[in-house]
Amino acid sequence: MHEFCLASSSPQRKTILDYLDVNFLIVEPRIDEKIESSESATEYVVRLAIEKSQIGYRLCVDNQVHLPTVGADTCVVLAGKILPKPKNAAQAVQYLELLSGATHKVHTAVAITLGAQCEYQLVTSLVRFARLSTQQIRGYIETDEWINRAGAYAIQGVAAAFVSHLSGSYSNVVGLPLIETIELLRNAGVSVPDYNK
Repeated sequence: MHEFCLASSSPQRKTILDYLDVNFLIVEPRIDEKIESSESATEYVVRLAIEKSQIGYRLCVDNQVHLPTVGADTCVVLAGKILPKPKNAAQAVQYLELLSGATHKVHTAVAITLGAQCEYQLVTSLVRFARLSTQQIRGYIETDEWINRAGAYAIQGVAAAFVSHLSGSYSNVVGLPLIETIELLRNAGVSVPDYNK
């Protein structure tokens, strides 16, 4: 029996939630992820997380399923500029060149909708990259790991070798801050095992 719904096509978010040992359903809402000119990076991820959660909940209801529905969105920010999912390899190279030797922020908003109620939390981590050589960047591009990744990298993959320092939640950088997600699920009535006992 499913206890909640995940409104996401992200395999990373599914993997993180699999750690909870709670059955969940997956739906894939389609939303416009365009950044509005007037919004900040944090406003952007909060808006998208809420939209994903609410649209995902409606998809569940349309299928006669009434479950708390989790939506999330992650963005990479360097010097105040959002680095979204790269459109191509050339843009991915550009992103990695910018991130090389620098510290950037990773914001993830996670929202949960149940009926008319929607709660969310926003989490920020700081990530510093070592200085990357042209050869390292080219090698990474060849892995295709950068495809469909905010900031053109996946910390849970080969790019872990680029990270010289991480301050904050690791799961947040992967795409779903686990502590905050558990709190939201429990607030919505989902029974999540307590592994601290």
